[in-house]
Amino acid sequence: MLETDVAVVGAGAAGLSLAHRLARAAPAAGQPSVVLLDAPPGPLRPPRRTWCFWEAGRGRFDAAVTASWRHLRVRPPSGPVIDGDIAPLRYKMIRSDDFEHLVAHDLAASPAVRRMEATVETVEDVPGGALVRLRDGDGRPGVLRARWVFDSRPLGSLPAARTTLLQHFHGWYVRTARPAFDVRAAELMDFRVPQPAEGLAFGYVLPVGRDRALVEYTEFSRRPLSPDRYAAAVRHYAEEVLRLGELDVLSTETGVIPMTDAPMPRQTGESVFRIGAAGGATRPSTGYTFAGLQRQTRAVAAALGQGRRPVPPPAHSARSRAMDAVLLRALDSGRADGPALFSRLFAQVPMRRLLLFLDGRTRLHEDLAVGLHAPVGPMLRSALDLHTLPRRPFDAP
Repeated sequence: MLETDVAVVGAGAAGLSLAHRLARAAPAAGQPSVVLLDAPPGPLRPPRRTWCFWEAGRGRFDAAVTASWRHLRVRPPSGPVIDGDIAPLRYKMIRSDDFEHLVAHDLAASPAVRRMEATVETVEDVPGGALVRLRDGDGRPGVLRARWVFDSRPLGSLPAARTTLLQHFHGWYVRTARPAFDVRAAELMDFRVPQPAEGLAFGYVLPVGRDRALVEYTEFSRRPLSPDRYAAAVRHYAEEVLRLGELDVLSTETGVIPMTDAPMPRQTGESVFRIGAAGGATRPSTGYTFAGLQRQTRAVAAALGQGRRPVPPPAHSARSRAMDAVLLRALDSGRADGPALFSRLFAQVPMRRLLLFLDGRTRLHEDLAVGLHAPVGPMLRSALDLHTLPRRPFDAP
């Protein structure tokens, strides 16, 4: 039986971030030993992804940042473009391959962290810790005993919720035959795409060069699309809306992010915790997760360094989650027109302030000021609805 102080299950953004913080901790007596359990190559390993977030100044992972922007644009279905200067914030883009390379380099230099390829089968509490039952890359069974376990794997099913929407997307990394992109600004939400019968849709463009960008189609709705419909939607956006002309598709990415008001338990045993999206790091109203999981992993690493019980904190405040529940209900019920709502918010609220609001870094009076720019009637009716709605399991597609 292997033994360690800390077992981190899963090597996606959350697992890698926690292992990185523990690897970079100042060496000291009693520094915890760490085993990072990464799934072998195959369907259990996280697919390649792009993560975005915003922060001021230099950040912990700047060496892995592909590009960043001081200006963001939102395009309503019609009318003038909304262009916002978010200084001193920067909107930062990290590709998962670059993030993995940065973290792997630091883990290799740390005597405190051991990385191990294994498929985790069960995690169970035992007195004084937990047992992780696993199979190594050759299929041989094994057991890892840990004082603390942090599980970052995606949930097998979502908890019961009053409202659950999916943010699902398909993107192309493209190279165009001519300069076609403005590298000074990222296109955050472009509502000039055809809108679905239910939910909302928008385009998303992250330019990394005059002739290179991530071009993405995104929907907020209850069900994902078929692969051919995603391809058709991105093609329409690239050819008919952006008019990019001749292009090469260098790579693709597809994903589904639950946007739910379900409570996400961060503790499943005396010594077993969840982090990342499984631990509630995703902001329900936006789908952004990277900043929330950094708050969680930073707090966990600090608690371990100080010898405290390392319970991951909520990534978002109770007030933020309550506001998100109202917004999700308003969108799901059809009371609020999604493109009009988001366009109005970005047009009437300074973009930097709105990003701080979306990250939960505003005070109550600032939250109320933002809320007054939303359609008050639909929001109030949706808030009243929430008290009568039962929580139901999500009917996964």
